[in-house]
Amino acid sequence: MFNFLKYFSFVLVIIGAINWGLIGFFNFDLVAAIFGEMTMMSRIVYSLVGISAIVSAITTYMCHADCY
Repeated sequence: MFNFLKYFSFVLVIIGAINWGLIGFFNFDLVAAIFGEMTMMSRIVYSLVGISAIVSAITTYMCHADCY
């Protein structure tokens, strides 16, 4: 279960990073284009990406703390 959470959060962080890259380079919000501008679904996607960033940061820290 822990590995699934780690990999799932990593994938969502990558999706979020790609979306921010598209916004920065092309002024194109992929999530808003797919789900609509600040609809409930797009807010859920944004929230999941944010939570995934926190989970990825914690799991990365935990791995580095255990590895040394």
